[in-house]
Amino acid sequence: MTDIPTKLPQEAYRELREGESYHPIVPAGVSSFEVTLRAVLTGIIMAVIFSVASAYLALKTGQGMEAAIPIAILAIGLANFFARKSTILENVIIQSIGAASSAVVAGAVFTIPALYMLDIEVSFWHIFLTAFLGGSLGVLFLIPLRDYLMVSEHGKLPFPEAMATTEILVAGESAGQQAKTLIWSALVAFVFDLCILTFGFWKEVITFHAVGIGRWLQDRFSMAVRIDGLSAIVGLGYIVGVKYASIIAAGSFLSFLVLIPLVHYIGSHLTGVIAPATIPISDMSVDDIFGNYVRLIGIGGIAGAGIMGIIKSIPSIGKSFILGIRGIADSKHGSKEDIRTERNIKMRDVFIGIAAVGLCLWLFFRGGLAGSMVSTVSVLLALGISFLFTMVSARAIGLIGTNPVSGMTLATLIITSVILTKVGLSGKPGMFVALIVGGVVCTALAVAGAFATDLKIGYWIGATPRNQQLYKFLGILVSAAFCGFAMMLFARTYTLGSPEMPAPQASAMKEIIFGLMGPEAGVQWILFSFGVIISVILAMAGVPALAFALGMYLPIELNTAVLLGGFLSWLVGRSGSDEKTVKMRSEKGILVASGYIAGGSIAGVVSAVIAALGWDSFLMMHYSDNASEIVAIAMLTVLSIFMFWYSRRVRA
Repeated sequence: MTDIPTKLPQEAYRELREGESYHPIVPAGVSSFEVTLRAVLTGIIMAVIFSVASAYLALKTGQGMEAAIPIAILAIGLANFFARKSTILENVIIQSIGAASSAVVAGAVFTIPALYMLDIEVSFWHIFLTAFLGGSLGVLFLIPLRDYLMVSEHGKLPFPEAMATTEILVAGESAGQQAKTLIWSALVAFVFDLCILTFGFWKEVITFHAVGIGRWLQDRFSMAVRIDGLSAIVGLGYIVGVKYASIIAAGSFLSFLVLIPLVHYIGSHLTGVIAPATIPISDMSVDDIFGNYVRLIGIGGIAGAGIMGIIKSIPSIGKSFILGIRGIADSKHGSKEDIRTERNIKMRDVFIGIAAVGLCLWLFFRGGLAGSMVSTVSVLLALGISFLFTMVSARAIGLIGTNPVSGMTLATLIITSVILTKVGLSGKPGMFVALIVGGVVCTALAVAGAFATDLKIGYWIGATPRNQQLYKFLGILVSAAFCGFAMMLFARTYTLGSPEMPAPQASAMKEIIFGLMGPEAGVQWILFSFGVIISVILAMAGVPALAFALGMYLPIELNTAVLLGGFLSWLVGRSGSDEKTVKMRSEKGILVASGYIAGGSIAGVVSAVIAALGWDSFLMMHYSDNASEIVAIAMLTVLSIFMFWYSRRVRA
């Protein structure tokens, strides 16, 4: 194999000019080790470890982990233990197999724990089949969209997590300054986030109560201004950039500075309880109002933006399928399938795979139900909704690095519950089927978003798409199995939904499904409608509705941290006096941000392991909230200054 470049070309970061084409790190004509026993076994080990760690963290805190970056770091580090250093294409395969873990877990933990909370019997096969079949659908539905999302939309979708992972993989191929930058920034982020998550040296979420302004806004106006102090989130915001970070944060500002105070003001003049809440609005905190009412508006906004995105993308989706079908006939006549970096699983096999998953789902539902009609309806719902929302998930990941899985899963539960009720299935059997359908769709969308990241990494580096696609199924199989084992272990050790293992997303799903199919059916449809209307208005005004709606739905502390990272990228991009200096500093800033994401993600994994071992109880410090918050403000300031200063340390 010839020497490959040690950094991404400039066209990787921007849209291509007329007539210009992208040339990956490993050209199509170059032969290299890619799918090897070493790569496959290492990827499987990563999938096992991160599946268990992700399941614990998601059930405990409601926060999943993005495994792609830490796995890429580990893949590069493990290469030093072999006589032959792993190639960059082997590392792509390791990352692709291993990263299935966090996506599969993210889908399963949204719905499966709700079955336990509803006292419905759950077996290993319920969890495994839901996760595996859903994950397989996510891969199968995304394959026909690869050319559109990775090639046609190149430069238009920044793919922040994919960019961070690619920078790590590419820098790992060299012993130059890029690797040093990544290592130093990752080390800083690892220590920083570990101090928060494991030792509690300072608070993670800064509420500004310690300085007075936060408590005054909350007590006087029912407003909340918060920021998450984890370095990984700040790094993500840097890569997203100030434009989209501002749009996302604007959505949160609407929720927490306008809608929540408005609901509180109106509710203070009303008596009684308004569903879906269980207490009067006048007795609610900011978070209560957000969770019971305003977040539902955000979900409606996501659904509205998603539907508009699907309608807009129908021609591209059709074109991708047509090109794929043509590729079957033209594969023997010099079509793009003859080019290694454009070789996908054939469309014929994709259709066979979708049909096989549909049949397995039908048998799955049929085994526990009396009639075949409900099974058929359930399968059609799972396949149809997964197909429609796959593009939404992939584009959201490409746009801002965040997948709106929870909102789309809630929409799936509502649609499924209403339809199943119409065909005569309700009560616990109906809840079971609706939650399994929701679990299949949720896992499909989570895997589709993660797989879009994998394919973009492969596009930038020059991997063989077919290899990524085939071995992603292996990662999903292993991850689904160990996710099932982990979830059953935690369910037996703890009470899911309790303070020890709250499983917040599944708790929300349980409330929704119980309201729709339980004895007290009812849901606040008007709130979803408000969100849809807001998304339409935003689209009419030319504002990216999906990014804004995501901001409305996510907690404000996450989006203000993203905004901080975007602001830092804006500062670095304007800190030089000439174009060359600005370019070099911006590139280094991306590396620093990638290191923040990598180090922070690894710290999250370590923290999850420590918590699983039960060591966190005596490692975590406990002291005054005010003192902890003041330290947190100071440390976040130091972290931001370091990012800005270190990014500017370049020689033009």
